[in-house]
Amino acid sequence: VQLQASGGGLVQAGGSLRLSCAASGRTFSSYDMGWFRQALGKEREFVAAIRRSYGTYYGDSAKGRFTISRDIPKATVYLQMNSLKPEDTGVYFCAARSRVIGNYGDSELYDYWGQGTQVTVSS
Repeated sequence: VQLQASGGGLVQAGGSLRLSCAASGRTFSSYDMGWFRQALGKEREFVAAIRRSYGTYYGDSAKGRFTISRDIPKATVYLQMNSLKPEDTGVYFCAARSRVIGNYGDSELYDYWGQGTQVTVSS
């Protein structure tokens, strides 16, 4: 499956952004989807995941501020980010996985990755 992330940009602290990840190729509904981010000089960090059954998981930094959702007919997963902070700055990647067992926060368990979209939050 091919993934194309978009929606990043520059926003002030306290603002909002909605990221999109459009999937093409294989059946979108067959995959669990995740968002990760990577700040400059830091390791990739789990942000959120949504299962094909629509169950959701969030990293500690995203809880209460971010919402992940998916639109099956549009083959798209979204990440609504509210109350953004400067520490949310980084490149955001969407990813897809076919396996249903394992930690959803483990990037090694994802099979396909998008190219990333830059999010910059100014103070």
